[in-house]
Amino acid sequence: MTLMPRLMLLLLALSPLSALAAPAPAALVEGDDYEVIATPGPFAPLAGKIEVVEMFGYTCPHCAHFEPQLEAWAKKLPKDVRFTPVPAAFGGPWDSFARGYYAADQLGVAKRSHAAMFDALHEKRTLPMQNISPDELAGFYKDYGVTAEQYTAALKSPAVEQKVIVARDFARRTKVPGTPALVVNGKYLVKGDSFEDMLRNTDALIARERAAKAR
Repeated sequence: MTLMPRLMLLLLALSPLSALAAPAPAALVEGDDYEVIATPGPFAPLAGKIEVVEMFGYTCPHCAHFEPQLEAWAKKLPKDVRFTPVPAAFGGPWDSFARGYYAADQLGVAKRSHAAMFDALHEKRTLPMQNISPDELAGFYKDYGVTAEQYTAALKSPAVEQKVIVARDFARRTKVPGTPALVVNGKYLVKGDSFEDMLRNTDALIARERAAKAR
């Protein structure tokens, strides 16, 4: 046997040992990687799904920076995970944009316009951060096939107002410290030193909840 085949056989023999010797992923640490929510409960009935909520604000620059990375991550989620954006209704302009989001959602254009709203506020600066009017919001959403009358009616509807109240109650109950925030199954508030850390910890918490369902 020549030297090369012998080396290949040796490498093949050692590869299982190398795999066994590889370090396991670091376990999540409560307080560093996540916090347990004192009053747990999902944003919406789970219906067999694992829920990931992102609490966001359109005027939040961190949310704007996070959005492309989060969108790419959310597209790859398995079918047993439900990703739900929830606008932060912290009062003032936060509430105006929360109503704006839910009006767009009621009209079926929230998902298509989501990234563009961040862009309009933070890059193009074609919309004001403060004191945005219903007409200015309607003007933005007309590019998505929604008339000003349709949008204004949705914005003022009791259904949209109720959704804002539910979003506000969820933020208070989960005690999100700011935006962006990720909450898994209404049980865990995700922490991390970077957006990458947050998504990695979210993946680990999803796996934990999946394993708990299987038991």
